[in-house]
Amino acid sequence: MKILITGICGFVGSSIARSLLQHDSSLTIVGLDNLIRPGSETNRLSLASQGVKFFHADIRSASDFESLPSVDWVIDAAANPSVLAGIDGKTSSRQLVEHNLTGTINMLEYCKRSRAGFVLLSTSRVYSIEALAALPVTAKEGAFTLAKGETLPRGASERGVSEEFSTTPPLSLYGTSKIASETVALEYGATFGFPVWINRCGVLAGAGQFGRPDQGIFAFWINSYLRRAPLSYIGFEGTGFQTRDCLHPRDLVPLIAAQMDEKGSKRPGTMNVGGGSDHAISLAQLSNWCAERFGERKVAADPRPRRFDIPWLVMDSALAMTEWDWKPQTSLDSILDEIAVHAEANPHWLQISALL
Repeated sequence: MKILITGICGFVGSSIARSLLQHDSSLTIVGLDNLIRPGSETNRLSLASQGVKFFHADIRSASDFESLPSVDWVIDAAANPSVLAGIDGKTSSRQLVEHNLTGTINMLEYCKRSRAGFVLLSTSRVYSIEALAALPVTAKEGAFTLAKGETLPRGASERGVSEEFSTTPPLSLYGTSKIASETVALEYGATFGFPVWINRCGVLAGAGQFGRPDQGIFAFWINSYLRRAPLSYIGFEGTGFQTRDCLHPRDLVPLIAAQMDEKGSKRPGTMNVGGGSDHAISLAQLSNWCAERFGERKVAADPRPRRFDIPWLVMDSALAMTEWDWKPQTSLDSILDEIAVHAEANPHWLQISALL
């Protein structure tokens, strides 16, 4: 089987490529990346040593797909994954949409020509900002959690947010571009007769993740804490109680491999794949974890709210468990320890991967 991974030199794309080869050494993997992210060149060299053929290309350019070989499957790990992208005054809203939506269309046209299946890595950020912000939460042990005894909207439970939760805008430009990509992908698959799987990922984290607060918060926080770089709890009265779950991208590989082997399936094409409540942690709790490992240090508080921030978002992946017998394999503590070991071994990682 031959697989094309877009965004292969990013943290997620490179992690999936390596794990797929460990899962099945007979696979042929080719990848493309535009190498615009700091740190991506290090992954290109590492992947080349494992036999991955690399194409320097940009998914926003339809003509860049013309020279690619035919493949059996495309895994889309290329995106601008920041909820602040296009509104922070540093990035272009047009380029965000071109990257996350136009790029998807170019990939789908390539799949149509190659008769290839398509796996889209989507995001928990397709769920409604207003509905998430309205969830009743309470503070417990330094983290927000759903308040017990309160009426919850459809798709929300103590397990997390399921696929039935509202996707009504506003979602952020990032979230909107991703849910639009989901819809277009499903339509292409149904119209042109190729399989499409959409995996809505929670926060992905692990060693080697690029240390940017808007795209790799766990790597950024642990690296910054270790180096005693400035850190602040933003919004929510400066408590750091905002809570997310995390998942190592290698844990996606058994699911993706099963999806690529599926023939004529009637299974749901869209599902959540997150760490769930067992992998949930607040920034304050993450600081406590860092303090135990690296020693105490002060984290500043900035109570001013920031657009699109939410107090609690945990992914309910029960559908993936029921349909595919899938669940995360890497524990939360193992993910954090892996990031810390990498941070200790790479003292300049923030400068390499985030241009800080």
